[in-house]
Amino acid sequence: MATERPRTTPVARVLQVCLHLLVAGLLALAVARAVVGRSAEPAAVVAAGTAMAAVYAAGPLVGAVRRSRWSTVLWLAVLGVTWVGVLTTTQDGVWLAFPLYFLELHLLGRRGGLVAVAVTAVTAVVAWSWHQHTVGFAAAIGPTLGAAVAVVTVFGYQALYRESEERRRLIDELTAARAGLDAAHHTAGVLAERERLAREIHDTLAQSLSSIQLLLRAAQRALPDRTEAAADYVEQARRAAQDNLAEARRFVRALTPPDLESGSLAGALERLCATTTAHAGLPVRLHVSGDPVRLPVPHEVALLRIAQSALGNTVRHAKASHAEVTLSYMEGEVALDVFDDGAGFDPARAAADAGGDGGFGLPSMRARARALGGTFAVESAPGEGTALAVLLPVAPATEDSP
Repeated sequence: MATERPRTTPVARVLQVCLHLLVAGLLALAVARAVVGRSAEPAAVVAAGTAMAAVYAAGPLVGAVRRSRWSTVLWLAVLGVTWVGVLTTTQDGVWLAFPLYFLELHLLGRRGGLVAVAVTAVTAVVAWSWHQHTVGFAAAIGPTLGAAVAVVTVFGYQALYRESEERRRLIDELTAARAGLDAAHHTAGVLAERERLAREIHDTLAQSLSSIQLLLRAAQRALPDRTEAAADYVEQARRAAQDNLAEARRFVRALTPPDLESGSLAGALERLCATTTAHAGLPVRLHVSGDPVRLPVPHEVALLRIAQSALGNTVRHAKASHAEVTLSYMEGEVALDVFDDGAGFDPARAAADAGGDGGFGLPSMRARARALGGTFAVESAPGEGTALAVLLPVAPATEDSP
């Protein structure tokens, strides 16, 4: 079976032109030598050379030779016959064996090309010996070496072509894989951004809206008898709405939480505890242990959001009498603990119900901790209160840290 012919490339086209010129030059040289007196029958040499030139020229011009394997074989056979005609009239026809080797290997493939090259080489050796009236090593060395050079050259080119095609195929696959990877990264980025916004909204806007709802309910219960208390609740709700508006604007600007823009994490947590105490009537105390250090902004944001979410859950669900927040600075780590003495819950059941209405808090807190390489743990049981613990590995932020 013939191997697949290489596609025509600029280099291949140049080689084809060179092959055509080589055949024409060698044939013209053989005829010219016969005409100037090197042959006893110059007319026969001219006739045979003209016939071979005509047959050779017909090959590239006839479309069937390029499209059909059998047409190619037939054309090579006729060309070979005309070449034998040249050989019988002049020994210089042996020179044409060399370009014929390349032609046969290119058109017939590996197996058929080797057979054709062997037949051509034997024919050249026999014709040369017949003209020289002797058989010897010298008669065989030229056509044999020419055949070997042609085989090595053609097969080497075909091997390089196959390697080039394989490399091109691999590059195409890598390009397609890179495009798919870019699309996957884009999708992952979109999903991560959605999850981040969901956590931000849950830990800020949703918590604050719940506080506003509680304050307005308290104001509704105070009316009409206790108008001053109702007005105080409404004022607290207004301030909470104002804070919510600042958070919403921050989402648009993608800035640091307002509580962290003008102070430390401990100060932001202190304000959070005071606000929770004032709005919800739940006493919340903050404890800070260790030597406070400046933390990277992502760590401070995560710890503040976790505290906001935890206290929001306590206000809405725990029915606690008090809560405590502890911020601990340790060597290479920072810990946040939130405890309340409320009704408690079953953590396993809460994990199973995650994703439902009101069930986004714990997964959000856990995701925030894991995103920074930390750990998140919750301990609770019905009637025994709840304790949340977050531990983040962290190096102190430098003065140039954002």
